Amino acid sequence: MNKVLIYLIIAINCIAGQTIKGQNKVILPLDSSLGLELINVKADVVSHNSKKGIQISKIDGEIDGETLVVIPEINFKDGTIELELSGDPAADASPNARGFVGVAFRVNPSDYSSYECFYLRPTNGRSDNQLQRNHSIQYVSHPEFPWHKLRKESPGVYESYADLVPGEWIKVKIEVAGKKAKLYLYDAEQPCLIVNDLKHKNSEGKIALWLHSSTLARYRNLVITPN
Repeated sequence: MNKVLIYLIIAINCIAGQTIKGQNKVILPLDSSLGLELINVKADVVSHNSKKGIQISKIDGEIDGETLVVIPEINFKDGTIELELSGDPAADASPNARGFVGVAFRVNPSDYSSYECFYLRPTNGRSDNQLQRNHSIQYVSHPEFPWHKLRKESPGVYESYADLVPGEWIKVKIEVAGKKAKLYLYDAEQPCLIVNDLKHKNSEGKIALWLHSSTLARYRNLVITPN
C-alpha cells in the first residue's frame, strides 16, 4: 500500500478529528514527511543503519514553542503506540545534551501546548555514572510537570534505567489505559517504566513524535492500535 493511500485511509476513518477507538490499527511507515505537521522542525528521508525512516531536527534560527511532528487526523485516548526511533545530540548541541527523543500522546489539539510524553536519553544508557544511567528514560506531562519538577517532588518515580545506545534504532511500545501508561523497549515482556497517575488523567488528543531541539532524531514504522 503506498503512502498516499495510507493517509487517505486515515482521513476517511478519522474525519473531523473523531477518535480511532474501535477501528482498526493505523500503520505509518514514516518513509516520507507527506501529511505530517512539522512544528519548529524539518524532516528528511534517510537510510540510517540500513533502515529507512525520517530524520527530524530543529529549524534554523530561534525557536518559539515545542519541537514536534504531529500525526494528522487521529485523536487518541487509550491503546498502544509502537515505533522504532533513535536519537543523538545534534552536532551543535551543548555537552549536556543527551539525545532526547520520544513520543507525545493525548496532545492538546488546539495548540499542542499540553501533552503526556515518554522520552529517552540515549547517551545516559551506558554512562559510567550510575546516577546518569538511572535517568535513561523519562515521563513528563507538559506544561505543568516538566522533568525537573517531577524529579524534585518524586525522585525516581517517573524515570528509570534502560540499556540505550545513541544513534541505534530502539523499538518502543507505549500502552495507555485511563490514568495508567507503560513503556516497553526492545520487545521486552515487562515494562521499563510504569506511570500510574498520568497527570492529564483521561484526556484525549493527538499523537506526536517528540524531540528536544538539541537532538537529531529518527523515526520509522509507527503503529497505532486503539482500545
